[in-house]
Amino acid sequence: MALANWWLILVAAGVVIVAIVVGVIVGLRSGAKTEEHERARVARAERLRALPTFRTALNRRVLALSGILLLGVVAALSAGVVSARPMSSQTIQPVNTSRDIMLCLDVSGSMREVDVEVLTVFEELLEDFEGERIGLTIFNSSPVQIFPLTDDYEFIRGHLQSIRESFDFTESIPEHWVGTLNGNGASLIGDGLAACTMAFDHPDDERSRSIIFATDNEVNGASIVTLDEAAAYADSIDVRVFALNPVQGKDADVSAELTKAAEATGGAAYGLRDTTTVSDIVEQVQEQEATELKGQAQVVWTDTPDLWIVILMISMLSFIVVLWRVKL
Repeated sequence: MALANWWLILVAAGVVIVAIVVGVIVGLRSGAKTEEHERARVARAERLRALPTFRTALNRRVLALSGILLLGVVAALSAGVVSARPMSSQTIQPVNTSRDIMLCLDVSGSMREVDVEVLTVFEELLEDFEGERIGLTIFNSSPVQIFPLTDDYEFIRGHLQSIRESFDFTESIPEHWVGTLNGNGASLIGDGLAACTMAFDHPDDERSRSIIFATDNEVNGASIVTLDEAAAYADSIDVRVFALNPVQGKDADVSAELTKAAEATGGAAYGLRDTTTVSDIVEQVQEQEATELKGQAQVVWTDTPDLWIVILMISMLSFIVVLWRVKL
């Protein structure tokens, strides 16, 4: 408890002590006046006081008054403790026991007509994931991370919707253009895949990691990293690539190159409009065993006045009942 809270308890205790002292003084004076009054008006009062019934009644009275005083002290002290808000601390170690998935989207001109479909597929994937951490990176001539790995699915849906709406071109500079045109060329697939692979955190932890890579593989320019080199890098750090190809089966050479790169990592390639694409990708991702990822330890403080509230209520109720009985 804070220092100010302890001052509240001390003040309450001081008030109780002052009340006790005043009560004792007043009681002694009242007792003295009563005794003088009785001596003045009642002859042989000492014989009355000597009666067993009188002594029993007097002892009960003294006991009841002592009980009232004691209950008042307990009620005052417990009220002070409750007002001071006693707290307890608990150290929590968050543990995420699921998988990491990076959504990797080619936003080049050749993908413009299908990117909205790809984002819709990404949203459909969310419906089947539970607890997986998901991130999003987009690329054209340069990659941009839209959001890092997170399991806040409302946050993810909000950003996916925002990117999807940017393809309506209602703004002079759409959101999916910002930061993606800083390189030479367009649709630099190898650089995009490499950037998505590097977006995974906690590299020293053994963890299930997957990339859902959406591109038509139509490269325009010289990338720093080729598609095969990026796939080899992903395989070297145990990242599986699942390619989502809008021209799967239409352009044999493009499809074959993308399929080869994905399979080199232990993943696979799927057509964008295949009816089993979403379920197949989810099944492949969830085949990998989930592993623990410990978060930063957090100290959580909670109010714990429950016991003192019970004591306060019982003491106050008892105080009222005993006081009422004594008056009777």
